[in-house]
Amino acid sequence: MLLGYNTNGFAHHRLEDCLDILADLGCQSIALTLDYHALNPYEQEVFKIAHVRSILEQRRLEAVIETGARFLLDPRNKHQPTLLDPDGSARARRRDFIQRAIRLAAELGAKVVSLWSGACPVIEAQQNLLARLADECRWLADAAADQAVKLAFEPEPGMFIATLADFSRLEAQVRHPAFGLTMDIGHLHCQYEDPIPARIAEWRHVLWNVHIEDMRRNIHEHLPFGEGEIDFPPILQALRNNSYRGGLHIELSRHSHDAVNTARKSLAQLKDWLATLPAQ
Repeated sequence: MLLGYNTNGFAHHRLEDCLDILADLGCQSIALTLDYHALNPYEQEVFKIAHVRSILEQRRLEAVIETGARFLLDPRNKHQPTLLDPDGSARARRRDFIQRAIRLAAELGAKVVSLWSGACPVIEAQQNLLARLADECRWLADAAADQAVKLAFEPEPGMFIATLADFSRLEAQVRHPAFGLTMDIGHLHCQYEDPIPARIAEWRHVLWNVHIEDMRRNIHEHLPFGEGEIDFPPILQALRNNSYRGGLHIELSRHSHDAVNTARKSLAQLKDWLATLPAQ
């Protein structure tokens, strides 16, 4: 697996500086969250994309493109619109954003784009929402496959697809070779999806992206290692035992005020755990 970090934890840094800092701290992979200040796909410049790709190549960084920016599509409403929206024009805005992310991933040499369902703005039958989301994901998976990119879908507490059980129902309808999973370790703990090593083994065949942070039961708050309740070495051993080769991305989006120190401490702890694991 590749030691990594999510750029949403560096919201006050230039993207180029963030990449250099994380590479110097030993990162091998970057979860690059597109946002106003970080490769905004609505203000793409060929030079900027080429420059970021050159940094990734020079610093030997793999990349996953993350689409979880809070207010990029709607400055007044967090994470809206979504692929669940009953308004076709609103759904089209989210679909277009993810399609742009797919093209950007291909231009950067990234192999995975991560996404989630969001929450539906109105109450509707679960069956209708699932069918609508599956149709959108299938269409996007086709678009991703055309660019030799994969989609990794993340269950997120409070969203329509919140748990691995929810993802299982969605995946059964999408059934596409370019459609897989982003697993967030903290989310699993938060929602009692135990034992986590067993969940890793269960989904290893489509596990293309991993987020990692500490967390407490029933509280969706991303915490630095040691501030929550998770026992990490067995989880890291499970990832190794199940031959996970992708990025292991620390996600601390609310710690940008102390980004460098937080990243340094978190990456050092993760390195220590990985170094002490028994051989596979």
